Amino acid sequence: MEIVRYADRVDRVVRVGVRQAGRVAPLVDVGGICELLRLPRKEVRDLVDAAGARAASDSTGVRAESEVLLLPPVDGRTEVWASGVTYERSKVARVEESTEKSVYEKVYDAQRPELFMKAVAWRVVTHGEPVGIRADSGLDVPEPELGVVVNRAGEIVGFVVCNDMSSRVIEGENPLYLPQAKIYAGSCAISAGIRPAWEVPDPTALDITLTVVRDGAPAWQGSTSTARMKRSLEELVSYLFAGEAFPEGVVLATGTGIIPEMSFTLAAGDRVDITISDVGALSNPVVVGKEPLAWLVDAISDPFVREAVR
Repeated sequence: MEIVRYADRVDRVVRVGVRQAGRVAPLVDVGGICELLRLPRKEVRDLVDAAGARAASDSTGVRAESEVLLLPPVDGRTEVWASGVTYERSKVARVEESTEKSVYEKVYDAQRPELFMKAVAWRVVTHGEPVGIRADSGLDVPEPELGVVVNRAGEIVGFVVCNDMSSRVIEGENPLYLPQAKIYAGSCAISAGIRPAWEVPDPTALDITLTVVRDGAPAWQGSTSTARMKRSLEELVSYLFAGEAFPEGVVLATGTGIIPEMSFTLAAGDRVDITISDVGALSNPVVVGKEPLAWLVDAISDPFVREAVR
C-alpha cells in the first residue's frame, strides 16, 4: 500500500489517496499531502488504512490505476530537505572531490549533521520524469537516498525513494557552492508513492541499489544498506526540527552510501534506476540544462502537462 497524490483522468481533479493492487481510493476530506501532514500520525494511519480498505471495493471514487496520473507526493508548503555525509562512503567521496577535505571529515564525526534545503514542492519530479544535470558542470552523479516523510509534529509517517542529484565538480571547487551543486532544475526526484511507516518492518536495514543505464546497458551499478548509516533517522529529524517549523510537514532525504568513482559522470540520455527494499522504486531519464525542465512551471496549474515528458 502507498499514499499517492494523483490527477483523476475522469474528473480532472487532483486528489490524495491510497494505491493498492492496481486501484486507487481517495482519502476522505484530505485535499493534499500537505493537509495529511498537518495531522498526528495516528490520524494519518486511520485515514490511510480506511482508504486502503476501500481500494479493494467498488466504492464511489475508486479508480483503476490507469484512470489516474500519479504526481510527486509533495505539495503546498511541504518542502524537501536533505542530509549530507551520513555514510562513510559519502565522506570518502567528498574528501576525494573537494579542495577543502577536512570540512567533510569533520562533519562526519561531528555531533551536528549537515542539513540543507533541496526543493520546494513544485520543483520536485517523480517516477518517469526527467532529472537534470547542470549545463555548467562537468561531473554529475545521482545520489540514491531513503527519504523520510515527517508530519508537522516531527513524527515519521512514511518513506520514499529519493534521488538527490549533485554536481560534484561545483561542490568540490568550494563547499560554499553547495546550494548551486544541489539546488537546480531537475535536481530532486522522489518516488510516486509514500510507503506508510507502519508497513516497513525495519527502516534501519533496507537494501538500496542504483543502476545507471546507458545505451540500453548498465554503465554503473552500486548498492548499500541503511544499516551503514552513521546517524539514526530520528536524530536527523530532531536536528531538522530544532531550528525550523514545518507546518505542513517535510520530506528529508537521509544521505547516500552509493557514489560512483570520480571517473564516472552522468550524460544526457542516461537513465537512473533506484530501488529501496520495502519502500519502492524510482526511474528517471537524464537531461542537460534548465530548458528541458521548463514544463515544471506549467505543471503548477495543469498537472497533465507531465504526461508529455514521461
